[in-house]
Amino acid sequence: MRSIRAAATGAVMLSLALAASACGGGSSTGGGSNDSPKELTYWASNQGASIEADKKVLQPELDKFEKQTGIKVKLEVVPWSDLLNRILTATTSGQGPDVLNIGNTWSASLQATGGLLPWDDQQFEKIGGKDRFVDSALGSTGAEGQPPAAVPLYSMAYALYYNKQMFADAGIDAPPATWDEFVAAGKKLSRDGRWGTAMEGSNPSENVHHAYVFAKQHGADFFTPDGKPDFTNDGAVTAVKQYVDLMAKDKIIAPGNAEYAQNQSVSDFAKGRTGMLLWQSASANLTSQGMSEDAYGIAPVPVQSGTPGAGTQVNSMVAGINLAVFKNTDNLDGATEFVKFMTSDTEQKILNTAYSSIPPVKAAQADPAFNTPANAVLKDTLAKSAVALPQVPDESQFENAVGTAVKELFADAAAGRPVTTDSVKAALTKAQQQMPTK
Repeated sequence: MRSIRAAATGAVMLSLALAASACGGGSSTGGGSNDSPKELTYWASNQGASIEADKKVLQPELDKFEKQTGIKVKLEVVPWSDLLNRILTATTSGQGPDVLNIGNTWSASLQATGGLLPWDDQQFEKIGGKDRFVDSALGSTGAEGQPPAAVPLYSMAYALYYNKQMFADAGIDAPPATWDEFVAAGKKLSRDGRWGTAMEGSNPSENVHHAYVFAKQHGADFFTPDGKPDFTNDGAVTAVKQYVDLMAKDKIIAPGNAEYAQNQSVSDFAKGRTGMLLWQSASANLTSQGMSEDAYGIAPVPVQSGTPGAGTQVNSMVAGINLAVFKNTDNLDGATEFVKFMTSDTEQKILNTAYSSIPPVKAAQADPAFNTPANAVLKDTLAKSAVALPQVPDESQFENAVGTAVKELFADAAAGRPVTTDSVKAALTKAQQQMPTK
């Protein structure tokens, strides 16, 4: 997910608090209004194989909402590589949507701007109550002790997808459970113009997701217990190097992946160009690109040794998409009604089926439609071995700074420049220097 320029983001973030009273869908009151009760603007994140694929999923549901309420929803599907920068710019300029998708990892950062509608108990009651949602999803909606900044929409976890035929042809009997096994399998698969796996090397947030989990597996974190950046500790450096080394040293990722940022890694796997894929809830995306469900298997993401669990055995971040409302929307009632519609039991089943994600709404999650083998891996991961990214105000800056550092290291690897412990530490030192000072 989510590529943005560090300098631009830093400048925007510095002005967010000042701009919070002038953000959103057009109201100048700073507190929301109902001046435009018959229309809404909605920024949706790119969840499917393409923007057009998302429009095909979402537009019929928005038409259904308009028929029920008389409120027309203007849809824009925004690529992950642009979304955070678009949100920050909208918060600064005051020209933004009424309702928008946010990566759940951004919740605390965007909450800190004051630009999003707080979802206190009274606001939650308007959409059926907070107890409709599973606890793991609510845990990534903002800083602890504050009303959530958004409402869970899709829940996801990373899994390992593997091409059964390519595994058989390469003599690989089972999906890898450890990273050593993953690299060994990748080397067997990297032949005849094919590669072991693919990564979105130019996507900062996708990079951060993997780097963070690798760090946890090495007993490290990117923040101290009191929330201060600590990007250059030995565990974090080792984690980033291990991730980039999949291309730089192990050579199981094509150098061209250093430029991937638009879900190309999913397409490569669907087209048989790679034998493995690490992705969030990929089944529907693969199906939409013509890959039969029988053609691939699904397993937990590898760990350093042993089996997935808590502590150093985590193997995914708590992934997901939340639905937020700009505080000064000019259709506050309509925006709330739209959130209620999108998180209704019926729509949760439709939307999460379309995106092969897990409904964060309890009643929808319990539906038999979500008791598939693929969902079993995702549910088990979310319940036992996934960890939330830091819910700190500087989280989005962390994603951008560290994710961009990893992006630049992938560029070095693709160009044949050495990726060493020293070069990784230098990149992370530069990233830490970009973080706000208190």
